[in-house]
Amino acid sequence: MPQPKTRWDIFCTVVDNFGDIGVTWRLARQLVAEHALPVRLWVDDSHAFERICPEIDVDLAQQWQQGVEVRHWPSEWVHAEAADVVIAAFACQLPANYMDSMAARETPPLWLNLDYLSAEDWVTGCHGLPSVKYKTVQKFFFFPGFKPGTGGLLRERGLLERRRQFQQDRSAQRQFLQGLGIDPAPDAQLISLFAYENTGLASWLDVLAGDATPTHLLVPEGRILGDVARWLGVETLTVGAIQARQTLTVQVLPFVRQDQYDHLLWCCDFNAVRGEDSFVRAQWAGRPMLWHIYQQDDDIHLDKLDAFLALYTKGLPPEAAQAMNGLWRAWNAGQPIGEHWLAARKHWPPLQENAEAWCLEQALQADLATALVQFYVNWI
Repeated sequence: MPQPKTRWDIFCTVVDNFGDIGVTWRLARQLVAEHALPVRLWVDDSHAFERICPEIDVDLAQQWQQGVEVRHWPSEWVHAEAADVVIAAFACQLPANYMDSMAARETPPLWLNLDYLSAEDWVTGCHGLPSVKYKTVQKFFFFPGFKPGTGGLLRERGLLERRRQFQQDRSAQRQFLQGLGIDPAPDAQLISLFAYENTGLASWLDVLAGDATPTHLLVPEGRILGDVARWLGVETLTVGAIQARQTLTVQVLPFVRQDQYDHLLWCCDFNAVRGEDSFVRAQWAGRPMLWHIYQQDDDIHLDKLDAFLALYTKGLPPEAAQAMNGLWRAWNAGQPIGEHWLAARKHWPPLQENAEAWCLEQALQADLATALVQFYVNWI
């Protein structure tokens, strides 16, 4: 493994509110904590960062958080010496002066484009291939993924063991939920909802409200709140709001730090998530889930959705796989999902078993941070 003096720079342009910074913040912390590497995280939006790391001082250009040197990425770039490993997260464009600094090094750095997560077949073939070159500096593609031959997923050391212990400890779960002001009925199913705006939500809430099984719906503040408020018939929903309709209780949660969000997912019976960071964390929760993928032009995001579904549902009985496919596709098309939810509920035991089996299967691969470090070792 590389010596601790090997310096790493990670650049993050916040595009989708929290997904980009969520991934890069987890990665930076893990490289420091588990690989003893000095890491600078360059972020262009400190206010978005502050939501998942409240200790951040948004007015500081340079600070240290959990061992990571956090630097504000200014619109007018100032000179900074290039690191030994440079990660451009999600194809963000590095400052021209910084690229010149990379090229000026006696030994060119390893330059990686950490790409978006996808289960599509072509990812395996492109992972690790050279990309563009800037003067003497070669850039390489690095793809997270679900198959051998990709970079794997972000997973901290001991994560699944901590998750299992927590899920087996009712007292710990109750204490965590109470800390967020959550007091569900003893027989209520817990569902978390973190999603983009979705016109299909109302039909799901209708079904949940009319279900004989009580549901406590936990909604972290975010873009879906407007749709929830419209269904409830209220103008706005703020943090702490609790509204009940028949057997459905809706509670709005504050935006919490990453480790707290992990615990929230671990507490829930079902997790609806969005983007990339929460998508991966829901898989490590080992519970049935629903993914709201980020919409792209020409619906190319649906190819990514179908590619993941093909992998995720391959271990399910045909009827259960069909129910999950219908639920996910309707949700991502903004269509009513109430009937699809009822269809999925008929196959709950196999869906639960599949979620845990998928989690364990993905844990057989090297985690993303370790794969990045190993890529550098092989490169030098």
